[in-house]
Amino acid sequence: MLRHLLDGYRVLDFTHFIAGPTATRLMAGMGAEVVKVERAPHGDPARAIEFIRDKRSAYFIQQNRGKQSLCLDLKKPAAIELLKRLIPQFDVLVENFAPGVIGQMGLDYQTVSSLNPRIIMCSISALGQTGPLAHDPGFDFIGQAYAGITSLIGEEDGPPYMPMVAIGDVSTGVHAMGAIACALLYREKTGEGQYIDVSLLDSYFHCQTVGVELYSASGGKFEVKRSGLHHPFFAPAGTFRGRRWYIIILAWLDQHWRGVCEAMGKPELLSDPRFADVNSRARHRDEIIQLIEEWLASMPDDQRSIDALRARHVPVAPVLSVAEAMHHPHLVERGTVRTITDRLLGEFQIPGFPLRFSRFPEELELEAPLLGEHNEAVLARYLGYSREEVNRLTQEGVLCSAGY
Repeated sequence: MLRHLLDGYRVLDFTHFIAGPTATRLMAGMGAEVVKVERAPHGDPARAIEFIRDKRSAYFIQQNRGKQSLCLDLKKPAAIELLKRLIPQFDVLVENFAPGVIGQMGLDYQTVSSLNPRIIMCSISALGQTGPLAHDPGFDFIGQAYAGITSLIGEEDGPPYMPMVAIGDVSTGVHAMGAIACALLYREKTGEGQYIDVSLLDSYFHCQTVGVELYSASGGKFEVKRSGLHHPFFAPAGTFRGRRWYIIILAWLDQHWRGVCEAMGKPELLSDPRFADVNSRARHRDEIIQLIEEWLASMPDDQRSIDALRARHVPVAPVLSVAEAMHHPHLVERGTVRTITDRLLGEFQIPGFPLRFSRFPEELELEAPLLGEHNEAVLARYLGYSREEVNRLTQEGVLCSAGY
């Protein structure tokens, strides 16, 4: 009986930090066997990211549950030969080194596919494998800046802001996972493997909604720009100051505007020509903001205001802190926030598995590996190595392990 959707698929994972590990983390969460190849002597740099206790990183655990760790000195020819012997045993290879690095190691797609023509190889990078910027170093915020995303965040006349979440890294990992799954489906039909190039920049630009088409189709007459707390084209649509929270209200459509007026006890606004339709409300945005914030200030508390709007099916939400979101009953009930127990770090919360399948309603119980924990198990299973052979490779510095 299958544990989950990807039970039986094998993934050789050369990824680190966020984008690549997100793709392989999701695959592990769906039952794939993921062998994480880590560089000796320290492994994935994510092992050094807080919170850390006794050298064990909660961040690393969050990104790498369900994976096996094979730690190698990738500068040694013997390590590369080991990997070349492993490649024919796997369905997928994922890497997110800088473009060209995996090739310099002797594991470019041409080599990998010659060893295993059925393998799906996915390279994840900041700016792509080709193009003028391909070899520039990059992280999430670099791709975000080039994609025109950062320019849309912040006050109208102020500097652009950086969001404190890895939107690009995670969405790129999800894009990669989707591409890998489709490539596996294609392989089921044809027997053929292939190479996939996924970048943060491409994924971020894919998030553009109206900005690109609006500018292009209008011949440059219309351009979306950052507008601070409120949407530049619609009202009410933005962030309003409440008594305790800031509150997001999105009510520019007629039925939602009606709900706002009813909640505020001001039905007369529905016949006010200033607010008669979407365009009129946009022109009188500042007056609407003032009306709503005066009402919020007059209410006993923000929850009462939110409840009044929800009762009328107005899209509304408090702007919660991370701590508040972690304790919200909706997120807890759905498993959006999940409590796990690590053998070294103990009990703490992480984001839960975001995909839900009717045939596999329960999350798998997964554990993050210690550095090099599965050296012997992986080499014995896939290559038939004895304990003595593994010990010899360890003494020669080809293999490495540590208790964190």
